[in-house]
Order: sequence, then structure tokens, then C-alpha cells
Amino acid sequence: MREIAVFSGGAHPELAADICAHLGVPLLPTRISRFANDCLEVQLQANCRERDVFLIQPIVAPTQENLVELLFMIDAARGASAGRITVVLPHFAYARSDKKDAPRISIGARLVADLLVSAGAHRVLAMTLHSPQVHGFFSVPVDHLHALRELATHFKGEDLSETVVVSPDLGNAKEAAAFARMLGTPVAAGAKQRFHDQVRISAVIGDVTDRDVIVLDDEIAKGSTVIELVDHLHQLKARSIRLVCTHGLFADDALDRLAALEGVREIVCTNTVPIPVEKRVPQLTVLSIAPALAEAMRRIHNGESVSALFA
Repeated sequence: MREIAVFSGGAHPELAADICAHLGVPLLPTRISRFANDCLEVQLQANCRERDVFLIQPIVAPTQENLVELLFMIDAARGASAGRITVVLPHFAYARSDKKDAPRISIGARLVADLLVSAGAHRVLAMTLHSPQVHGFFSVPVDHLHALRELATHFKGEDLSETVVVSPDLGNAKEAAAFARMLGTPVAAGAKQRFHDQVRISAVIGDVTDRDVIVLDDEIAKGSTVIELVDHLHQLKARSIRLVCTHGLFADDALDRLAALEGVREIVCTNTVPIPVEKRVPQLTVLSIAPALAEAMRRIHNGESVSALFA
């Protein structure tokens, strides 16, 4: 069997180190430098020849910088005669650009998928893509993980008899329903509409009155949708609110604004993206997704089923 080799870009080396600790393999060094004309140069500083190479890099802000780093890492591994190159995408920012919903715009997710494959990726391991159709944009195999089990485990042992899981919109309702089944709770959903850059939730479908609410979304960036939903939940007399997501992007002062909302007891996310210590608030709980990614990588390396993780 090919020997495994794991490298990380500069986007989230802490997560990569955590994954390697669970895998029991070293995180191999990567040198990223910049020329005087601002061009990047990437060197993988360990042998790749005929090895099973995993490149860990969430595409997060600065998004274009981290994407180009990843493309150069893939090209470097291909040029070094890697046996197989698997791109590990804990977060794929361009997954939101998944349709042509206005004239003369690009479908960024498809283009970036093509770029990764053209650079030399043989396989992709992704975590909670924004929409399931993004999986189909790749012309190489994709193992699409989700963090519902890790998020649900956080609430196990609690009395959830008066709890309801709420999806901010109908598009995420399927994931919310699966999460609710794990917790043994009912599910509800917001009816969301977007007007230009403004989000409006006209109603909440389901019973939330006098209940403890767990709001589940795939990611929280500016927090506009969640803030709008929380306002509706207050109007419907929800007893308490906890906000849960896989990708805690929390752009600008989103975390502070969410923490300041009345009735919000806790904000839970995973560490798919780095959250600076100075941005964290007392209500924030960050769960590690490294064990799940490490197990998926181990199964890919050994030729075992990844889908069995969700059985």
C-alpha cells in the first residue's frame, strides 16, 4: 500500500495538525513564499513520489489567496509524481455560487471545481457543502461529509423533551430534519425570502411556542438570516434559543451581534474554519471536526467505505 503524506496550506494549520494527531502521522512541512512582484511560490518539503498525498486547505478568507495556495500545492504534488492527490476541503467558500440566479454571472463553484481537477486533484473530501448539487460539479470522486453527528453529540444527555430544531429556511430543512431525528425532537422551518441583499422571514412553519429552540444552519457569515429568525422566534414566545452551524464564518462583528441577541444561550460551531481568539465570545462553543476528517482520510487511504461513517 502507498505510504500516506499529509500537507497543509496556510489557511488552517491548527486543524491540519489536529487531524494528523488523530491519524498518527506527521504533518509534513509546506513552504509558502512570495516574490517581490507579489507572486506566490509553494514548495512541499517532503517526498511525494508514489505516495497517497492529502492536501488540507479550507477555502476561507482571504479566499482567493488560499485558493491559489491550494492550486499550487496540488500542482506541486502532481509535479512530484504523487501516486494520488486528495484535496481535503473542510470549507468550500465558493459552494454558495452554485446557480445562475441573475444575468451574466459566473457559477463560481463549478469553475473552482474545474480548477482543482485541472491542477491535478484525483479526489475531494469535503465537509457540509452549501448545497448538494455542488458535489456534481466535480469530475472526480467526492466524499461529502457532514457534522450532524458531532453537533448532535454536544446535546446528548440533556433534557430535550421541550426542544424543537428550527431550520432558517426550507432549503436546509432536510438537514434539520435529520438532526432532529438524531436528537429525538420535532422540526420546524422558517419561510425565507431574499430581496436584493435583504433577508426577510415571513413565517415559521411548526410549533415553537414555549419551547427551547435549536437553530441549525450549514454556515453563519454575517448572521442576517439568523437575526431575522430570532426576532420571529421571540414573537412566537420561544423559551430559549441556541444557534448551531457547521461553518462559523462570523464575518466582521457577527459573533458580537449574535451573542447580544436576547434569549440566545449558546452558539455552537465546528472548527472547519479558524476563529481568532479575539473574536470569540463567552457563549461560543467550538467542536473539533478533526476526528471525523481523520477517520475519512484513513478510510480513503485504506480503500474502505466512507459512507459507512453515516450508517
